[in-house]
Amino acid sequence: MIQSKSAGHAKSYFVDALQQSDYYLNDQELQGRFLGRLGARIGVDGSASKDAFFALCENIDPVTLRPLTPRTKEERTVGYDINFHCPKSVSLVHVLSKDSHIMDAFQASVAETMKDIEADAMTRVRKNNTFEDRKTGELLWAEFIHQTARPVDGSAPDPHLHSHCFVFNATWDEHEQVIKAGQFRDINRDMPYYQARFHKTLSDKLIDLGYQIRLTKKSFEIEGVPRGVIDLFSKRTNEIGEFAKEKGITGAKALSELGARTRSKKQKGMGMDELKQGWRKQIREFTGYGPGEQEQSVRHAKKDLAPPKIKADDCIGYAKQHCFERASVMPDRRFLENAYRHSIGERTVSLDSITDKFKNDKNIIHVEEKGRAFCTTHVVLTEEKHMVQLARQGQGKFRPLYQDVPHFHKLNDQQNAAISHVLTTSHQVSIIRGAAGAGKTTMMPFATKLMEKAGKRITVVAPSSGASRVVLAAEGFKEATTVAQLLVDKDMQADLKNQILWVDEAGLLGTKDMVAILELGKQQNARIILGGDTRQHSSVSRGDALRILNTVAGIKTAEISKIHRQKNFQYRDAVKDLSNGQVKSAFVKLDDMGSIKSIDPLKPNDELVSDYIKAVKNKKSALIVSPTNQQGENVTDKVRVKLRSTGLIGKRELTAKRLSPLNLTEAQKSDWRNLEKNMVVQFSQNVPGIKRGSVWEIEESSEKGISLVNADGKATSLPLEKANAFELYKPSEIGLSKGDKIRITKNGFDENDRRLNNGDAFEVVRVDKSGKINLINKASKSTYTLGKDFGHIAHNYCTTSHSSQGKTVDEVFISQPAATFPATDAKQFYVSVSRGRDKATIYTDDKEALLEYAERIGDRQSALELVGSRNLHLDMVQQMERDSYTNHKSNNISKEYSRNDNLTDKGYEPEL
Repeated sequence: MIQSKSAGHAKSYFVDALQQSDYYLNDQELQGRFLGRLGARIGVDGSASKDAFFALCENIDPVTLRPLTPRTKEERTVGYDINFHCPKSVSLVHVLSKDSHIMDAFQASVAETMKDIEADAMTRVRKNNTFEDRKTGELLWAEFIHQTARPVDGSAPDPHLHSHCFVFNATWDEHEQVIKAGQFRDINRDMPYYQARFHKTLSDKLIDLGYQIRLTKKSFEIEGVPRGVIDLFSKRTNEIGEFAKEKGITGAKALSELGARTRSKKQKGMGMDELKQGWRKQIREFTGYGPGEQEQSVRHAKKDLAPPKIKADDCIGYAKQHCFERASVMPDRRFLENAYRHSIGERTVSLDSITDKFKNDKNIIHVEEKGRAFCTTHVVLTEEKHMVQLARQGQGKFRPLYQDVPHFHKLNDQQNAAISHVLTTSHQVSIIRGAAGAGKTTMMPFATKLMEKAGKRITVVAPSSGASRVVLAAEGFKEATTVAQLLVDKDMQADLKNQILWVDEAGLLGTKDMVAILELGKQQNARIILGGDTRQHSSVSRGDALRILNTVAGIKTAEISKIHRQKNFQYRDAVKDLSNGQVKSAFVKLDDMGSIKSIDPLKPNDELVSDYIKAVKNKKSALIVSPTNQQGENVTDKVRVKLRSTGLIGKRELTAKRLSPLNLTEAQKSDWRNLEKNMVVQFSQNVPGIKRGSVWEIEESSEKGISLVNADGKATSLPLEKANAFELYKPSEIGLSKGDKIRITKNGFDENDRRLNNGDAFEVVRVDKSGKINLINKASKSTYTLGKDFGHIAHNYCTTSHSSQGKTVDEVFISQPAATFPATDAKQFYVSVSRGRDKATIYTDDKEALLEYAERIGDRQSALELVGSRNLHLDMVQQMERDSYTNHKSNNISKEYSRNDNLTDKGYEPEL
């Protein structure tokens, strides 16, 4: 869905891309037409003529020639181009078939989906002190269907059946009896939901026509159309992809706009018959088939449907497992999007049956908040409730270790107050919240010395190996380890008996791990100190546990907000504002300092790379941060070219094996359709016949099972029911030169059985022809050798903000073009900006939009908050949370919850 921001833009778009006579030629394309209930109301239907289209762009009714809506602003949103694209195999079968059956199915699917969108149409109501959005259910759009893609390098266009539905910014308000501007924000946000419905509708119609469907990562394909042929006719897609990679452009919207900017010249004088002959010739040359052989049909005679492999219940079960692995609360439409996609290829499961099962599933809790529907499950709610109860059960459980705590002159007042807080408390669980760079870790040795004097032994852990074995080790905690290690090591757990567990970076813990830690503390009668920052990133897994313990459980928090990391006072003030949630104020300060640089969208990385190289040459420690991995790889490519040209890395480059994690959920890993040939499987747990740590490659994937083979040629089957015991990787290659900086991406061992931790940073000394890699740790001067099959490495020039959390460098460079904005929020912006000591520089092509996205709070709502949201809305929770941080009144929210009768409506106990 692409916004058209002016009448001139919309008109030029019509002339350049939509109008039949101006797109290729002859019989290749179809005449545009007006559709929609609003069109029927005002008498605009039938062929989409240029005059009528232009009138609507100017907000003029083409029939009456009067203004369509009461107000016409100069710079107004004219409308939105909603694109519908067929999978490539569907386009190929259509253009090579002898009738219009594919076209008919496509048009019908587009029509049904556009009716879904139209039914959700709304308008703003801003009268009589009313501020709401009212559903209208009427739209007007012009539909243009094309059968070919833009040509590449002067060649004939590829087959590509697609539709542009240009929706005008107008809707009928029945209540006010007037045509008004529409409110399209929610439709735009829910576009993945409509896309899933479109794919499901089209695939069902194709199955009815005799085709077999294969689900893919982004949509589906028709079985029997070779993948090589699909790739052969994806020249335009590949051209855009290569250009985007070169220019560092990512994101669906940005790529779509890039496609518009890079259109080739139109082809003249080619009819559909001539194009079909050319396409058949390309297929013969590619496949080596003789004339006519490729004409064998992938369409089968219609027969009775086979017994269903999956049912609506299975689709709901899959969506529950997938969605709630990494979130406690989901918008209804995000949930349904995943359920719909899971059903693609199974004709007996309809969209309506999935929707009905979702609405009637007794294990799902539905709540409407501010006009939007959300859901959670009883399992998630029970887990959060248990976590809160465990924390509150420890209130007043212990005798304080000290009545009076000595003052350390090397620490500031806030750090001393935090030490006093954890040593004089009678509670089992205490929290120290510290802003980034405020010295949370610095004060830990002072506190632990006093604990040891009181006869206590302290076990220190952190969620990540980078935090536990690098950051904590630098502060003297050589024995620090990970939370994961603690939760599987029975000896470590036994050592906690009547002692103290200190969890650093506890904001990165999800609900499941936090429950496990609290259970362990209860079993071992151990005190638990949780240090972290709830304004920084939270766990990848479900639940913002530390925040919930503070806001819902009412666990008192000691605050360390005085920042020491930043040396420049203006920079420090900006980071302080970010730590307090004052994003706009921080943004203005950073901009006034010249820390926010405007970049050319087509050259987004040039200035950043130049500044980074300058810092490296000046012997500064430097880090590039970007919200997305894709943008990070684009920047890395540019950085390495510049490093090589300046002699900072070697000119000779050899390739080594790289395994890129696919980061699939357990639900995705248990569905064979997501597992493809040549993917690499590594086991993190022992399963029957397969050892922990062993590496395998997928040889074949089908509904009959997944066959694996290892480097020794041994074969076995992948136990999909043990999805929690393995991870999946995409094999590729990584270019390495002498002097390259790399990082380890998974715990493991080198050739000499020396431990390697996820996040460890090294410099490349040598890569030999066999694929072995010699590394050096520049800080410790220790050397390591990676075997040719290790694979878990990446360049260490640019990282995501999540991976950068806990790191400190002299200068941080933040690559944040518009394509990364969907991954941008207050947490991401705060973490990224606060990494530097001397300076932070942000590179963006849209300052205004960046601020808008950076102001999004980014907290994930908890199930407890959702259930109580009918009277206590999320914005109130967040505001009270901010107040608690600054005023030390963290018990307020707990009291509000205890007064909230809504929790008793469904049987939830009022102590929540």
